Amino acid sequence: MTSHVVPGLEARLALAETIGREAGAMALDFFARRETLIIETKRDPQDLVSIADREVENLIRDRIAEAYPEDGVLGEEYGLVSGRSGFTWAVDPIDGTSPFVNGMPNWCVSIALVHAGIPVVGVIAAPCHGELYAAALGLGARLNGKPLALDGSRTIRNHVTGLGANNYVKPAFVGRMVENLLEAGGTFMRNGSGALMLAYVAAGRLVGYYEPYMHAWDCLAGYCLVQEAGGWYLPFPTEGESLTRGSIVLAAAPGAVDDLRKLAGV
Repeated sequence: MTSHVVPGLEARLALAETIGREAGAMALDFFARRETLIIETKRDPQDLVSIADREVENLIRDRIAEAYPEDGVLGEEYGLVSGRSGFTWAVDPIDGTSPFVNGMPNWCVSIALVHAGIPVVGVIAAPCHGELYAAALGLGARLNGKPLALDGSRTIRNHVTGLGANNYVKPAFVGRMVENLLEAGGTFMRNGSGALMLAYVAAGRLVGYYEPYMHAWDCLAGYCLVQEAGGWYLPFPTEGESLTRGSIVLAAAPGAVDDLRKLAGV
């Protein structure tokens, strides 16, 4: 599938980049005064949210509605509003809220667009690093305007793999993930933002990323970036209500696909 069969893709990519910059700037302003934010918990004490998450998502939703009122939007904080255009945006206003509220730079704004069941636009803004990742189906992936292309010689044995986990996953399972990767000759890192680590796969900083349970708003922008940089990802269920549920997430550079699929059992 190439970009010419997706109507208006270039314009939607341009909008996503513009929104990413604006939302990133707003989030960075909140980050600079994070001591004043009231932090709440959601489903458990490690699942955090603040007014920053809500206000940034409201900004993104408003900008999308102004430009494409018929598009659907799925956001982490306010759920799914279905559209009529065949396009649905999947948005995480601040992925990595825990690093965010604790003063660490490992967080980002993630904006994806889904069409015909696949992510066709992916934009990830990492304001603390001054980075904007952007990709669209058939149009390539870029970091601050520079094209991204993955190195096929990188494997789990000569590069670093990103791992993620949360309390949807049993501790013993996480332990086996780490053990199996290390036994296969790999090593790993976790920075607290799955979306940002997927962007790092697209940029060649990580050779792959695996998380057993993740939501669409966290992964779909990164998936588009990885594919357009020359990598591979495990499809995420996007039909109907499945878009709102979590699923396994796996993405890799070409030289790591087989090893990471074996690791994840897919």
